Amino acid sequence: MDRPVTQSRSFANPLHAILLAFPVALYPSALLTDITYLNTAEIQWANFSSWLIVGADLFAGLLLAWALIGLFFERAPHAKGGGNFYLAIVAAMFAFGVLNAFQHARDGWHSVETLGLVLSISCSVLALIAASIAYGRYTVEKRK
Repeated sequence: MDRPVTQSRSFANPLHAILLAFPVALYPSALLTDITYLNTAEIQWANFSSWLIVGADLFAGLLLAWALIGLFFERAPHAKGGGNFYLAIVAAMFAFGVLNAFQHARDGWHSVETLGLVLSISCSVLALIAASIAYGRYTVEKRK
């Protein structure tokens, strides 16, 4: 008797998980240091945000390259539908991250203000969306 078996499985491999972990951790950390800077006006928090964003951008760029390679070589044939959307989310996260790094390179209060905070929020949200797409639960039907 053939019955479909539902399994949960991620379309990303372990190296992908390592690369994705850095933007997921560093972008929200930069957001927290931005909020702290806006509350305290201590310039070191803005410097810390800049370094966190640069680290997140480095790994977001590597993640984008890895996602492009994976999509091009179809390393994830069971995730064709979600792969394009995931790639778009990662590309947007990287683009906003680079803009955020340029914004935070400005001097003093102007580095964080409204635009820097909005970019930090958007990078954090996009990183969390990318993680939920890559490692969220979805079903794949498999015949026994």
